[in-house]
Amino acid sequence: MARELNEVGVVGLGTMGAGITEVLARAGLRVTAVEVNDEALARGRGHLEHSTDRAVSRGKLEAGERDEIFERIRFSTSLEDLASAELVIEAIPERMELKAEIFAALDKICPPDTILATNTSSLSVTELSVVTGRPSKVIGMHFFNPAPVMKLVEVVQTVVTEPEVVADVEALAERLGKVDVTIGDRAGFIANALLFGYLNHAVSMFENRYASREDIDAAMRLGCGLPMGPLALMDLIGIDTAYEILDTMYKQSRNRLHAPSPIIKQMMTAGLLGRKSGRGFYTYAERDSAQVVPDAATPSAEGATAGARDVRAVGVVGSGTMATGIIEVFAKGGYDVRFVARAPEKVEAVQKALAKSLEKQVQRGRLEESARDEVLARVSGTTSLDELADRDLIVEAVVESLPVKEALFANLGELAKPGAVLATTTSSLPVIECAKASGRPADVVGMHFFNPAQVMKLVEVVSTISTAPDVAATAHAVSLALGKHPVSCTDRAGFIVNALLFPYLNDAVKMLEAHYATADDIDAAMKVGCGYPMGPFELLDVVGLDVSLAIERELYIEFREPGFAPAPLLEHLVTAGYLGRKTGRGFRDYASR
Repeated sequence: MARELNEVGVVGLGTMGAGITEVLARAGLRVTAVEVNDEALARGRGHLEHSTDRAVSRGKLEAGERDEIFERIRFSTSLEDLASAELVIEAIPERMELKAEIFAALDKICPPDTILATNTSSLSVTELSVVTGRPSKVIGMHFFNPAPVMKLVEVVQTVVTEPEVVADVEALAERLGKVDVTIGDRAGFIANALLFGYLNHAVSMFENRYASREDIDAAMRLGCGLPMGPLALMDLIGIDTAYEILDTMYKQSRNRLHAPSPIIKQMMTAGLLGRKSGRGFYTYAERDSAQVVPDAATPSAEGATAGARDVRAVGVVGSGTMATGIIEVFAKGGYDVRFVARAPEKVEAVQKALAKSLEKQVQRGRLEESARDEVLARVSGTTSLDELADRDLIVEAVVESLPVKEALFANLGELAKPGAVLATTTSSLPVIECAKASGRPADVVGMHFFNPAQVMKLVEVVSTISTAPDVAATAHAVSLALGKHPVSCTDRAGFIVNALLFPYLNDAVKMLEAHYATADDIDAAMKVGCGYPMGPFELLDVVGLDVSLAIERELYIEFREPGFAPAPLLEHLVTAGYLGRKTGRGFRDYASR
């Protein structure tokens, strides 16, 4: 049975250590908080006062409760004051030599049964444990920032950590109101191993000028529902902190995806550390501010739409769910829409689906009956591509097959009127192949809508090397007219969202394949620790394992990056017919749920 810990210590009162101290004291534990000198101690106490005062002002904490919290905390500059602690949590900067020095000192001061825990986010807990005479009593307790708010704690056990120590720490995490995942000692643990590979990839995308910082961040927020874009998150974490974590992970794993992008070290050297210094990927109103100051380099909607062609009549080719959503979006946007399906019954099915969708919105009070009728009046269906000859913009939304799309664009290139824009909604295939097949590549652009098109605000506008500037501007202007947020990128596998999303999902599968953590723990770590709306395995099952595998293969073929090679486990599941929710079985069994 786990023992109840009541006397604890925290070494280091930076943002993280002060937050951990607050969490422990709020839960009723007596805390000795230690800093290196009086100045650092005062600064740490200031962090605590600021946090608790803000909680009082927001009604989340009573003034009396705040006073009780401080009554439970003893502030000190001497490690000797930790001599009676049952657990000590170290939360100093991510430097192994500093942490090792603290652990060696604590080992001499604390009683033999005191648990020594590190809040490291990336360093080896095993390496820290062996500087003490009690490696079996050493464990990792990785809290997430801000500790009073974030619910996740990664409990990191080494190969020699006693089971009783793990049980004691897990019980404490539950008492603190945290969600704990218990894992082994591996670079980055769960959350950082998955998060920082993704962040590093996003930085490389920006460094290579594939897309702007604003478009990369908007794409991941609007396309994946993430709370922050990757570059804004880098600024929040701190460029120096991110570099140290990536560098440590790379040295342990030798995974090239964790090798810090050169610009990260350059920014760190220049003192561009993010919010803490007032400038990183973005410029902030002041140090530690969240307010971004616009600069002259920030792209404007007016600039992106300059010279756009006039679009009034739109054609859509396709009859699937995505095509139907796009038809509805254009019709609600005021455009005259004519769609083409393969057979009369497909035309009828689209019209019924559209009417059903609009009626549901009327019943929910989101649409007036008169507006519904106007939308339906703007839509007509046909089985003949020739009926699109008068359209200003033709959007292809057929099956994700290159031969099918090439054949379609060959036909559209011949029948579309001069000056008409031809757009493909492909999410992974080369837009240039469609452009080449059309015979009029300057008129072809990618407009990647996200599913469901009626709800998702993002459109990736994909320009090939041949796309005319006014064609890209037209795609931007039309997207804005539809109430969407367009982002610009060039014609490269995965564009922005899929290029960043699917390597992250693939890394999660490899983590599961290595038996490092369960699918449930990995999902919990990313949802609770990083604020993701879905864990990677939940998302893979929703997207479809076969779809995910196809996209990952495209990325691997294009970039030749060994780390992008699809995880064998994913390939085996697809071969066995475990495709996710659509088959009732993927990483989880849905048939019995």
